[in-house]
Amino acid sequence: MLSLKEQIIEKSKEIGIDKIGFATAEPFYELEDRLTVQREKGYHSGFEHNDIKDRVYPERIFEEPKSFISIALAYPNKLKNPPERVRGERRGEFARASWGVDYHTILRDKMDQLVAYIQEAAGPQARFKPMVDTGEVVDVAVAQRAGLGFIGRNGLLITEEFGTYVYLGEVLTNLEFEPDEQVPFGCGDCMRCVQACPTGALLGDGRMNAKICLSYQTQTKGYMNEQFRRKMGHVIYGCDICQIACPYNRGIDEHRHPEMEPDPEKVKPKLKPLLTISNREFKDEFGPMSGSWRGKKPLQRNAIIALGNYRDRTALPDLLRCVEEDVRPVIRGTAAWAISKIVTARDEMVVEFLEEALEKETDAETISEFEKAIEEIQSKN
Repeated sequence: MLSLKEQIIEKSKEIGIDKIGFATAEPFYELEDRLTVQREKGYHSGFEHNDIKDRVYPERIFEEPKSFISIALAYPNKLKNPPERVRGERRGEFARASWGVDYHTILRDKMDQLVAYIQEAAGPQARFKPMVDTGEVVDVAVAQRAGLGFIGRNGLLITEEFGTYVYLGEVLTNLEFEPDEQVPFGCGDCMRCVQACPTGALLGDGRMNAKICLSYQTQTKGYMNEQFRRKMGHVIYGCDICQIACPYNRGIDEHRHPEMEPDPEKVKPKLKPLLTISNREFKDEFGPMSGSWRGKKPLQRNAIIALGNYRDRTALPDLLRCVEEDVRPVIRGTAAWAISKIVTARDEMVVEFLEEALEKETDAETISEFEKAIEEIQSKN
């Protein structure tokens, strides 16, 4: 007769869970100092759970915790049918982890199915707390302890089968299971992800300065710091550079879950239509994706930056319209910046247009953006 753990493993396959592991619910003592130092240095993004002790000590968030059940779902990283390239048509890109239906929804559904099965098998005394990355604990630390993989230099979990292209979730429970064996660190001397990171966000030991990670920067709501704009390229949400650089991801592309399959027109959207998309259109188009969680404004700002990085002259009328008509200062100021990058020679008409627009501005940051844009255009031959 199969043990409960073995039954759960079999059920997980039936549900469509790609990897499952079991770990103790002992405190993550090794994380406390690391997380505290990270916060003191200002390296946390602010999106994490705020209380460090809650992240370290499972007994603070769950009564009598005994075990973690950690799961991983593999997601695709290549488009089967990318949009056809059209001359003069510029597109943005969403990072791979935001393709398809929001992974929080997919993971919660799988974990709810698993918990329902275990509850029936173990009886009413069994209690559970399912979590995705919005929970208190550190997903990669739980997954590493449960033997799903090891934490690489890029801070992501690296699995043998799927590389880093996995979504992680965990269930904290009062049931006790035999823990699985941990996977040893496998990066060796490889520093490719650290060397590839365009902002130097990776510290090389699994930690990162999240504040300067491009993924974080694309999710901020105010002005993007100018030092990150060119480095953002045309990826308007997230960043995959450290994953693309990782040797463990070579040749990996899993298409196991239909709900994760990307719509090419949504994950590589045309940039110019994004500038004027309505709230309703945005919700219909991008609402089911995890990349929509911050709303349309950051994505519109990023689309403007991407057009500036493309130096797309055909976008000038659209950007000038943003300056003249958009009610949001950040959009107007970012459009001024993009215009200054696209204009290749001193253009008095554009300068005059921006100067007239500047007279109406009252926000200090926006005024600065306009002034710098005008100065840059005036300095061109």
